[in-house]
Amino acid sequence: MTAATVVGFGVILFIGVLALCLTFPRWVRAQQVDRADQASRQVTLLVDDEPVHGPIPPQHGVRLLQVVDAEDKVVAASAALKGRPPLTAARPERGDSRVQTRVCDKGTEDCLIVVGTTNRSTPYGPVIAYAAVRESIALHVPLVATVLSLGAALLLALMAWATWIGVGRVLAPVERIRSGLEQISATDLSDRMPVPDTGDEVAQLAVTVNDTLARLEDAVDRHRRFVSDASHELRTPLTAMLVRLEGRPEGEDCETLREALGDAQRLSAIVQDLLLMARLDAGVRAPDEVLDLGKLVADEIDRRPSRLPFTASIEPGLMVRGNRLRLDRLLTNLLSNADRYGESAVRITVARDGSDAVVEVVDDGPGIPAGQREAVFRRFTRLDTARSRDTGGTGLGLPIARDIATAHGGTLRVADAPAKGARLVLRLPLS
Repeated sequence: MTAATVVGFGVILFIGVLALCLTFPRWVRAQQVDRADQASRQVTLLVDDEPVHGPIPPQHGVRLLQVVDAEDKVVAASAALKGRPPLTAARPERGDSRVQTRVCDKGTEDCLIVVGTTNRSTPYGPVIAYAAVRESIALHVPLVATVLSLGAALLLALMAWATWIGVGRVLAPVERIRSGLEQISATDLSDRMPVPDTGDEVAQLAVTVNDTLARLEDAVDRHRRFVSDASHELRTPLTAMLVRLEGRPEGEDCETLREALGDAQRLSAIVQDLLLMARLDAGVRAPDEVLDLGKLVADEIDRRPSRLPFTASIEPGLMVRGNRLRLDRLLTNLLSNADRYGESAVRITVARDGSDAVVEVVDDGPGIPAGQREAVFRRFTRLDTARSRDTGGTGLGLPIARDIATAHGGTLRVADAPAKGARLVLRLPLS
């Protein structure tokens, strides 16, 4: 940033210095010539009617004034030129009434800009009035160029220093964020980046980094819990199978094999659930199509064996876009959950609510306490003994159902039941 600033403004300053060196001396000379010309004209008016008695007073701020007659004799002068010879021998040519010249003192190298104006009807006869001004130092181009170049170099150096300091201060929080991120490891994501109180884009960057770290920390924690719970869930049926198969008494082969088969089926269900959750976590999109949600619910009720009677109220023509297999799995998990924990009946409602299709599954079981309604959507979570491993499945049904609903742009939550029991509400956008 500093290099770019120096180069950019350096080019601008170079062009500016060059332009000033070319134009400023001309402008200054024009101003001085104009002053001398006005003073010279004013002096011709003074000697127009009568001779001048005493020194000629300054005119328009010009103090070097002379009136010279046709014989090159000084007939009147200002106090600064009293007793001095004529400033110059230059005379107007070709009928011109004005002359301009430059007179320099060889000893001091002091130069004058002299302008003369003629007046042919004066008491002295034809005369020429001279007015002179000392050349400004600004007319010396090498000196002007040197001064402007030194000033531009100093300004450029100050600009480079200010840019370096300013950009350094702006980027200091970014460097702190970078060094802080460098210290964070995958095993410890609890550190957070300092947020400057400037309220600018750097502060927003720090807030975004902290939010990202929070999400990563949560994802890592969930991954650790998931691995721990999955290991425990897989170890339990495997251990049971080994115990039954190794310690079975004589004559109980069939019963042992049946129990081992149940454990194997449970293990297979866990593996299938884990595979589906891995695909959902990876964001793998399955082919989708437009489906009749009410028909899917009705087909699932007719297809699956149930412990409790199901009553359904289904509004026809509610079309949603999604994958048939995954939506079937979502509905299967909801109905299985209600059938497992209900006491006497399960009620299903499919209806339209604005631009959404809403599926409600209500059972009359023990219900879900208000403080634990989000906990049931955590993987391998069982709330109490009523939802134990013996009766409660793998603990992945509702988490999988919510992940499928989210992947389809919908939501799944636990709502208040009209009486006792649990009420699960699924919302999917209509196609």
